[in-house]
Amino acid sequence: MSKVISFQIPKSENSFIQYQEDRGSHFYDSLHQHPQAQLTLIVEGRGQLLVGDYVGRFQPGDVYLLAESIPHVFRSDSDYYEDNGNLKIRGNTLFFDFKAMSKAFSEVDDFHDLVHLNEKIAGCFKITGETKDEISKLLARFGEFSGLTRLGHCIHILSLLDFTSKDMMPLNQIPILKTMTERDGRRMDQVMRFILDNSKRQISLEEVAEQAYMSKEAFCRFFKLRTRRTFTQYVQQLRVTEAKKLLLETDLSISQVSYQVGFQTLSHFNKTFKNLTEMTPKDWRKLE
Repeated sequence: MSKVISFQIPKSENSFIQYQEDRGSHFYDSLHQHPQAQLTLIVEGRGQLLVGDYVGRFQPGDVYLLAESIPHVFRSDSDYYEDNGNLKIRGNTLFFDFKAMSKAFSEVDDFHDLVHLNEKIAGCFKITGETKDEISKLLARFGEFSGLTRLGHCIHILSLLDFTSKDMMPLNQIPILKTMTERDGRRMDQVMRFILDNSKRQISLEEVAEQAYMSKEAFCRFFKLRTRRTFTQYVQQLRVTEAKKLLLETDLSISQVSYQVGFQTLSHFNKTFKNLTEMTPKDWRKLE
């Protein structure tokens, strides 16, 4: 299969781990996938995380583990794209090529669990609790390590991934939908960009179907197959996710938040918010 977007991790074919530091005004903002698993610490920056069928927000301190070949994008908030803005992002990421590891250690019993760890990484996980704290400390300094020290810390990080622990929070439905053809991937990237850029206004099905160069009927089938949601459900999830942020971080009234994220009536906002979060907007704001 071709990749969603031409996105290659610069590495040798014989390299098990690759470390990358993202620095700049915003994170890489195209939907993409790669054959390596990915462990990312968000050091600085906020935005929307779209991975597989999951829609949510990321913020400083978050740690995510992503399976190989799963379409994803860390899309920075719109204010990170403003001209002459001073907002910056920082992220530290480890990429794991388990195929390279398997070639090297498949016949060594001591590495059996490590070689087969990739089978347990199904979809995306948000890592929390003590596991997150320990991994964050290592990822924050990972650029300082080299040689056997780097490999040792990498193996230690992987040894911390206990998939029976409550610290490993799965974000995707099972089974996971992985790998799109290049054509479908570019189509989805265009659609996602359009939805994210326009989610605060009313978007017609005709408009978004045009972005994919499809009829309304064909687009509905295409979109639901890849997100497990209808177009309307997906947009509602994006709006509620944005509303959760505004309720906690601003003094806007609930009515103002409702209209700012794209709902036409307060009653519809309240009903949708409770359906998706099992809380009212008022109760969510109290979490602050």
